[in-house]
Amino acid sequence: MIRVFLLDDHEVVRRGLADLLQSSGDIEVVGESGSAQEASRRIPALRPDVAILDARLPDGNGIDVCRDIRAVDSSIKGLILTSYEDDEALFAAIMAGAAGYVLKQIRGTDLVDAVRRVAAGQSLLDPAITTRVLERIRSGVEQPRELKSLTEQERRILEYVAEGLTNREIAGRMFLAEKTVKNYVSSVLAKLGLERRTQAAVLATRLLGKSH
Repeated sequence: MIRVFLLDDHEVVRRGLADLLQSSGDIEVVGESGSAQEASRRIPALRPDVAILDARLPDGNGIDVCRDIRAVDSSIKGLILTSYEDDEALFAAIMAGAAGYVLKQIRGTDLVDAVRRVAAGQSLLDPAITTRVLERIRSGVEQPRELKSLTEQERRILEYVAEGLTNREIAGRMFLAEKTVKNYVSSVLAKLGLERRTQAAVLATRLLGKSH
């Protein structure tokens, strides 16, 4: 069974999603919430395979929840569900490590298929857009001068942060100690004049906005 958590501030939407998913026969809804803060707290404890996260909520957004839960347990796949086709939110979702980004207008059968694919480790994000996000960070084209102050190693760290990897995962990729990676991330944020990874997502969105 694929274990799923639902985050949406409308109870009717949650009930409809739960009925749809559970009628598929191979998906079990293990928890639900209408609050971003509550979801960030409950999801890591329940350890679902997939968390379906509403992009906009009264007390936050699903993209920040995705980043929070993946920082605790990177095996949980985040699927952002939104009513709005919004480039900025899509870029932020990529930065937060979401495995998929789908519109609420999606057909029920397609959503069930999306949950199965994400649970199996596939990404539903358009590879072309993901590549553009990472290329923009990597190439230095049209970047503010703050980014040019980063060393090559720091740029690689920023790329991995952009992919939504945790410090532990970055350490594994770069054969560094987790504490070393944490120091690098702190250095990158300091050089960029930022306090949190969330703000790095906003910065990347701003950079990509220049390509339109």
